[in-house]
Amino acid sequence: MRDLMGDMDKQYTMLKNKEIIVGITGGIAAYKTAELVRELSKRGANVHVVMTKNAMAFVTPLTFQTLSGNPVVHEMFELFAGSKIGHIALSDIADQMVIAPATANIIGKIANGIADDFLTTMVMATTVPILFVPSMNTKMWGSPMVEANIMKLKEAGYEVMEPESGDLACGTSGKGRMPRIEDVLEKMEDIFTEKDLINERVLVTAGPTTEYIDPVRCITNKSSGKMGYSIAKIAKRRGADVILITGKTYVAPPRTDMRIIEVETACEMRDAVMEHHRYCSIIIKAAAVADFKCKNETCQKMKKGDDNIVLLELEKNPDIIGELGKIKEQRILIGFAAETQNLFDHAAEKLKKKNLDIIVANDVSRSDIGFGSDSNEVTIIEATGGAKHVPMLSKDEIAHIILDAAKKALKKKKRVEEDWY
Repeated sequence: MRDLMGDMDKQYTMLKNKEIIVGITGGIAAYKTAELVRELSKRGANVHVVMTKNAMAFVTPLTFQTLSGNPVVHEMFELFAGSKIGHIALSDIADQMVIAPATANIIGKIANGIADDFLTTMVMATTVPILFVPSMNTKMWGSPMVEANIMKLKEAGYEVMEPESGDLACGTSGKGRMPRIEDVLEKMEDIFTEKDLINERVLVTAGPTTEYIDPVRCITNKSSGKMGYSIAKIAKRRGADVILITGKTYVAPPRTDMRIIEVETACEMRDAVMEHHRYCSIIIKAAAVADFKCKNETCQKMKKGDDNIVLLELEKNPDIIGELGKIKEQRILIGFAAETQNLFDHAAEKLKKKNLDIIVANDVSRSDIGFGSDSNEVTIIEATGGAKHVPMLSKDEIAHIILDAAKKALKKKKRVEEDWY
């Protein structure tokens, strides 16, 4: 089974030390839930698996007991710790519950208050958040009865993910595939995260830009986009409406439920930023935008020729963050300073020159925190004079700290504005 998360010591997670109930029902996608249980355990959660009778026809309880380290529950009247009734005992200790795969059958039962096995009975007994991860044939997913039951679940306060589209086990293609395990984990993290940015819209830029020399050659940089992607992901977890404008990168999109605009060149990024910035309260420019582009891009591939030296004439790209600094009004504008020397001085100079509210300085000469790393170490400098050094942490943790600073700065601006009026 592939490792989704890499070195978990470098990952920030809200799932650590949480008691998680994983309900498994009788669908072909039950085999995917083994990976979910494994990844939850790797994030430090204590996982308890509950299986329906039909689920055991697809995967044996032994598999999930091995992966979770806890006994698998499947008998209706199973007792825990002597006289404790199983479905009550588990629901009492749970912090969150996920049902994956959630078949049309289990969705219909719970939506209509039917409790005829251990899993459905426990759902009725629990008060913690419950996440449904649907998986079924595309015609079943589109059934009016299933749609009505999904609506009932949502109205009752349950969380329901959207299935993916693609090839299905029945041989057809369409909507009904169980969502990716990465997306299920992200939704579970989301449920545990405080929604303190619920009324904000955050624009984040990420990744490198690409400036073409000819149709096959280009000027770019080593940015992976990981820092910007972490900021976008954590902002979305915290309830913000997020717009992510990203250059081309090998990193998977941070979430499927945010607006993502893909660009290549600095000019394309500038156009996208200027189109959307006015609707945002916080702008975080984490992209590594190329400073220069070729003055004359050729339409055909340049031939190597016999010359040992080839001269490229470059011209400056638009200064996106400088332009934003002139028109930001009450928006919070945050920039990054990727430096190799004189970190604080260069960052402080950029903060003032670009009229930023906050600048995040990091040393890209270090291999352990530079481009492509899962960790970062930064100094956050505020226009009001404050500065904070943040030691090496995961980029998700750094993202939280940056967003905390943005929230604090926004609150100050709003307070000043209120006092003015």
